[in-house]
Amino acid sequence: MFVRELSAMDQRQTLIRANQRTPREGGAMFRKSLEVTAVADRPFDDSPTAWMADGNCRNYAPAVFFPSDGVGVDRARAICKGCPVAGTCLEYALEHRIEHGVWGGCSERERRRILKRRKSEAEVR
Repeated sequence: MFVRELSAMDQRQTLIRANQRTPREGGAMFRKSLEVTAVADRPFDDSPTAWMADGNCRNYAPAVFFPSDGVGVDRARAICKGCPVAGTCLEYALEHRIEHGVWGGCSERERRRILKRRKSEAEVR
């Protein structure tokens, strides 16, 4: 039903919350209301950037991912480290040639190296 529209992380959080209910919160009715609430809070989105809603970065200010020093890059990388969409994010930045900021846990310099390596690998083939 509607649960398919939830990301895997949202589904996991819904199940965890339902299983951690207190006795006064009720049984199956509580579980059902959590699922409906989760779906209602997040409408289905099939746009090419829908994956961004699942990123860890959604909980931080954009400035965190556009640092001016190496310490800022390390902080952004730490946020990206456990992100469920880090690979998709990196590929998006590479495909669209985004030159600034940390995307998918990679700095501008690292993304340039990846593109250069891919280009040389393509020429060898």
